[in-house]
Amino acid sequence: MEIILNPWPWYVSGPLIAIVMALLLYFGKTFGMSSNLRTLCAIGGAGKFADFFKFNWRDQLWNLTVVLGAIIGGFIATHYLSNDTLIDLNPETVVELQNMGFQNAGATLLPNELFSIEALKSPKVLIILIIGGILVGFGTRYAGGCTSGHAITGLSSLQKPSLIAVIGFFIGGLIMTNLILPLIF
Repeated sequence: MEIILNPWPWYVSGPLIAIVMALLLYFGKTFGMSSNLRTLCAIGGAGKFADFFKFNWRDQLWNLTVVLGAIIGGFIATHYLSNDTLIDLNPETVVELQNMGFQNAGATLLPNELFSIEALKSPKVLIILIIGGILVGFGTRYAGGCTSGHAITGLSSLQKPSLIAVIGFFIGGLIMTNLILPLIF
């Protein structure tokens, strides 16, 4: 007997996220992946090179459980809670992506044309990934947090800067998807 697994419905995963956020708020903690990167860099000695990393990182060790949970959760989700169905993309989106050179649009979560070992041999792909990484890093620092921190923690605690940041993330995503991506490919 074959067991077919589907993603958790919103009415299961949404309340679970809400419970985690309520617990974090109760204990006076915040959630965000970029703060974990800052903590890891501080542990590695980055404070010798930049004042941004000079802080008592021991107070943030609890937050590294988020990284561990993301790794373990990703492994469990990939190997035990996923099925092999294709991503349900709009047919018009599939055609647009194929016209840009993405051959298997919707077959994988990330396009192999950008995120495979073979793709890293292309100077164009390397430049796109490096510039994209720099822009994401700069944007995260400039916005005072990442998308997960602002959209989950910031919005749930009714922070106006997080609302502004999330609106900016969506506007940036729309500009990238509709204006810049077609120019690159």
